[in-house]
Amino acid sequence: MLLSPVVITAQQSPTEEVHVQVQLPESPTAKGHGPATVVWLEAADKRSSVHPASPGRFTLLQKNRMFSPHLLVVPVGSVVSFPNADPFFHNVFSYFNGKRFDLGLYEAGTSKEITFSREGVSYIFCNIHPEMSAVILTIDTPLYGVADSSARVAIRNVPHGEYLLHVWVEGLMQPALDRTIRRVQVSADGTNSITVDARSAPLQPAKHLNKFGQPYDHITSAPY
Repeated sequence: MLLSPVVITAQQSPTEEVHVQVQLPESPTAKGHGPATVVWLEAADKRSSVHPASPGRFTLLQKNRMFSPHLLVVPVGSVVSFPNADPFFHNVFSYFNGKRFDLGLYEAGTSKEITFSREGVSYIFCNIHPEMSAVILTIDTPLYGVADSSARVAIRNVPHGEYLLHVWVEGLMQPALDRTIRRVQVSADGTNSITVDARSAPLQPAKHLNKFGQPYDHITSAPY
């Protein structure tokens, strides 16, 4: 006698949409928008059903002496390429803790790439053009969002459970960012709307040195 096949379906964990409002320090240089802001959730229980996001390939374009986009959020293990679309040389580097590297000089129409193998913030600069800057934030969770112009973030498909909420704001030093970390509970009977006060310290001016730790020479401001 033939038996009817038994269909087994995996039960999906219930999820919610988490809304975060970040209260930002005033920025004297911002015109119509605040500093770049990212919020992400880290599972407090390591047995959580939340799996790290899969690594991918991303591009940070150099064109018109600018990086585009200014902010990239990438999973751990991702590869970022840095194509040079300008008709002159660039020298991309980063000396911060997220990923330290120096791509050296490379000419128009060429590209180099870097693997971002651990969590952290990488501030990206050009050793020739001091006005060029970008940020690559490497995280180990798919549960994140980039704030809109009103510093609001929506994180979708968050499984029920307890999380550590992290905030990164461009221009805030790490001690101030550490003070924004909090435990949150995501559940069906909660409001899942959170306000985070990131105003404990002022934003720092966006100044940096060249890859040798020295001030940029005025000659590097020439139009090439």
